Amino acid sequence: MDDEHFRSLKKSLQTVAETEELVSFLEEQGTFSFPALNNGLFPAAIAHESTGYQSIWVRDNIHIAHALNAVGKSGPACKAISTLTEYFIKHQDRFDQIISGQSNATKVMKRPHIRFDGNTLGEIDEKWAHAQNDALGYYVWFYCLLLTQGKLEPTPASLELLASFVRYFEAIRYWEDADSGHWEEARKIEASSIGTVVSGIKMLKRYLDQSKNWNQFCHAGAPVTADTVDSLIEQGQTALDEILPAECIQADPLLARKSDGALLFLIFPLSLVQGEMAETIMEDVRTNLMGENGIRRYLGDSYWCADYKEMLGEDDRTVDFSDDQSSRDQLLKPGQEAQWCIFDSVLSVIYGQRFLLSDNQDDLQKQRFHLDRSLSQLTTSESVFGPYKCPESYYLEKGRYVPNDITPLLWTQGNLMMALQQWKQTLKSRI
Repeated sequence: MDDEHFRSLKKSLQTVAETEELVSFLEEQGTFSFPALNNGLFPAAIAHESTGYQSIWVRDNIHIAHALNAVGKSGPACKAISTLTEYFIKHQDRFDQIISGQSNATKVMKRPHIRFDGNTLGEIDEKWAHAQNDALGYYVWFYCLLLTQGKLEPTPASLELLASFVRYFEAIRYWEDADSGHWEEARKIEASSIGTVVSGIKMLKRYLDQSKNWNQFCHAGAPVTADTVDSLIEQGQTALDEILPAECIQADPLLARKSDGALLFLIFPLSLVQGEMAETIMEDVRTNLMGENGIRRYLGDSYWCADYKEMLGEDDRTVDFSDDQSSRDQLLKPGQEAQWCIFDSVLSVIYGQRFLLSDNQDDLQKQRFHLDRSLSQLTTSESVFGPYKCPESYYLEKGRYVPNDITPLLWTQGNLMMALQQWKQTLKSRI
């Protein structure tokens, strides 16, 4: 009965009331359940320990918290970001030692850790691809967004921390720094990481301008000026102008990448890339990365490629491949990449935002198209994970696409929640 009800709700969605009924149905089914630790942090997935996803990732927490904030649930969002702030203050020496030159940023384990033990806020003593400038950029962006919205108040310690981020980005020359980025893989100079840092610094500047807190903005007792911040934004923007609409244009063919789903995040939620460049990126993703069940992160992605669980033991599936991915890449047959479930909902939101400005029917049709795809990605009652769950991706298992073990993924849940919220905005605009 639930399946029939869901199908009929999904098929219509012609009114705000129908959309709200679908959201209520999914909430009853636990689709939008975001269990957090006592301190407010979110594990990446509600999954078995064997997936390794019980740790805390900075990036996932920001995307989840942003989604909650975007649909009016700012309480859990503020709690998560406040604990993340506590974590970064606790380990601020990671920033300061690289800024002072005591530590070398080329040694990845010396960098600020972007994956940690959420219960203790302690670092995990395991080699990991911690060179992830995007994760740090997202933190600055979202924390400063909440400050500008008046939902949080900074402390002297958190202002000092933000100044450390600025000096750190300056010290590593983030605009030309090779990092492991959104997908935690081979280090390269990638637009999605540079753009996330630019967005973070721009939001920080917006907050400091709005609050007139520049006179309190210091690192190690020395002022960090508006000129310094402007220069960092300019350096990043110049690099983006050279790289976009590609993800990476380095000469090494193993690093160069034209299409990458992570570039969508520069459009939403970051609102950094707009207009024709945004259109180019979206069409590139739709043309080159979209599959029947989801959207590939990039062409040649071997993570959860066909029969992944057969070819890799439990302990090997989520290890750090950032130094040498060649062994995993050899497992991939062309065209058999995993198809992810975090992207269609983002495209739906972007097209919905565009429709509100353009009243263009093409934007409206694409908004609904990608919303329908997002809803179709929910698990069915036949799934081993149970019905109405949001997978990380679909991968080929014995010739059939099935959800991977990271089901449900909280990031997917948050994105779908925002896509349905955006659809309500579209319907309201047409009344």
